[in-house]
Amino acid sequence: MEIPHVVRNKAIAAGAHDWLSGLEDLVAGLAIEWGLTIGEPYSGGTEAYVCRVTLDDGTPAVLKVLVPQADAAAEEITVLRLAGGDACPVLYRADETRGALLIERLGPAMADLGLPLRRRHELLCDVAARLWRPAPDVSLRTGAAKGEWLIEFVMRLWDELDHPCTEAAVDDALGAARRRIAAHDDERAYLVHGDVQQWNALRAGAGWKLVDPDGLLCEREYDLGILMREDPLDGDLHERSRWLARRTGLDQRAIWDWGVVERVSTGLLATKVDLQPLGRQMLAVADRLAQRSG
Repeated sequence: MEIPHVVRNKAIAAGAHDWLSGLEDLVAGLAIEWGLTIGEPYSGGTEAYVCRVTLDDGTPAVLKVLVPQADAAAEEITVLRLAGGDACPVLYRADETRGALLIERLGPAMADLGLPLRRRHELLCDVAARLWRPAPDVSLRTGAAKGEWLIEFVMRLWDELDHPCTEAAVDDALGAARRRIAAHDDERAYLVHGDVQQWNALRAGAGWKLVDPDGLLCEREYDLGILMREDPLDGDLHERSRWLARRTGLDQRAIWDWGVVERVSTGLLATKVDLQPLGRQMLAVADRLAQRSG
């Protein structure tokens, strides 16, 4: 079975060696149970083995088997069910225990279409807003919990990777995370996607849907912080945060903070799993912005 390089590295980093060795049998078993004809794998995944499948009735679909990570499968399944096929793909079948999802097959990713940055941001803001909704009775991580997780993650990887960015960049990220933790309010939290970017936006008819949701109950600004993290070398990031705030009517400081901590955490993760040059680019920008703010 052909497993993408980054997915394999992610599984190894997570200690999921048994998952790697048993993946072929797992996929074969799901094909029998769910009545699937297995097709070609997708090559661009980072968190899961993903392949094209066809249902017994001829419906084209996608099989996704996640690298085992805490509650990742449960969180994604919850978000897809709440979205109901609107801003995210339709969920046909799911097996939380095995981390397996059978979902609607969509069109090409926004990243493959060469759209200008501003146009991408317009479209991503619009599709994210379709997903945002209060979800008070849902069991998902809060923005405060995600902030605590990010602090621990950044500190651990920075040491583990022998400090691939400056201490000032790490301090900047930790300070931003602490501000967002302090600002969290359960009463004002929304369901957010958690990874809104052009690789996760796929064509759906005349519009777009978001795949691979992390799922949080959080400030909506979190999703816009992801747009601050992506395309780190493209344009003035301060102006980007101001534009995103104007476009959505949300808080610029919160957008900036989430972008700071996401840029460092993702840069460290990309370095760990050898997703380059993206990791180096994100950390270099984090260094530069921390130096200016200092």
